[in-house]
Order: sequence, then structure tokens, then C-alpha cells
Amino acid sequence: MGKTADLTVVQKTIIDTLHKEGKPQTFIAKEAGCSQSAVSKHVNRKLSGRKKCGRKRCTTNRENHSLMRIVKKNQFKNLSELHKEWTEAGVKASRATTHRCVKEFGYSCHIPLVKPLLNHRQRQRRLTWTKEKKNWTVAHCLKSSVKFPQSVMIWGAMSSAGVGPLCFLKRC
Repeated sequence: MGKTADLTVVQKTIIDTLHKEGKPQTFIAKEAGCSQSAVSKHVNRKLSGRKKCGRKRCTTNRENHSLMRIVKKNQFKNLSELHKEWTEAGVKASRATTHRCVKEFGYSCHIPLVKPLLNHRQRQRRLTWTKEKKNWTVAHCLKSSVKFPQSVMIWGAMSSAGVGPLCFLKRC
């Protein structure tokens, strides 16, 4: 059997009022328009709303706060560094959980800022390229281009008597 709908504020008020008057639960259930078990759970304060659906979280609020402190301490760490530091703090969570929690905080896991090391040949090529370009000026770097080339305007006339002469007009 599935869960019943949550009680409305009006139903809760009716239940509370009639319960204070000492009315039996069957009477209260009819007046409130709900089941007797819903009245019983509300009176006993067992039902404060529906339970959350889905899988139970593997981390506690305390562990999540510790991850938040780690992220705030250095926001430019990548996911591997954050996960390593969080697990060293005693939290047993996967990289996916770490990533999900960081995203929930409103942060993103950055890629490492360190570039891979270049070999000798790549460094030499880069050095020669920069030496060639070190004296370049802005004028040398820019190249003009025309998006719409010049056009020619022609005026002509046609009638039943024939065709008139073509006149080429220059633009000012």
C-alpha cells in the first residue's frame, strides 16, 4: 500500500482542536476527512511530513561541513586533491560523492593549473618562435580585411522605344 497524502494545515488544526476537546480518533478522522491512522500519527507527532525518497546519503552533515571548510580554504584545488584531503580527515566517500557534494555547495572542481612539462625540442621551438616575434609591432600583427568589397552603381533606362545608355556612378 502506498503512502497517503500529507495532512493539510486545516486538517491538522481540526485534529488538534478536537483532540483537545477529548473526542475519539474515529470521530476526529471523519470530521477532518482523513484516516484514523493519520490522526493517530499526528496526535503522537510521529508524522511531520513525508520521508525523503531515494537512497540514504553516505555522508553526514558534519562530514559535509568538513568538506566545505576544505573547499573554502583553497578553492583552486582539483577534485583529486579535495578527495584526498577529505578522506585523510576520516571520511569514507568515493570521488563521485566528493564531486557531487562540491557541486551542491555551488563550486566546481578545477583542473590542475600546472601544465605538463615540455621536452627539450618543444622548448627550443617555442624559444625560437618567441625570439622571431619579439620585435613585432601592433601594425605588423594586424591585417586589414574588407568584409564587403566595393561595388559599382549603374543607372540605365528601358522603354517601349528601346534601351537607353548605361551610366556608371561613382560613390562619394
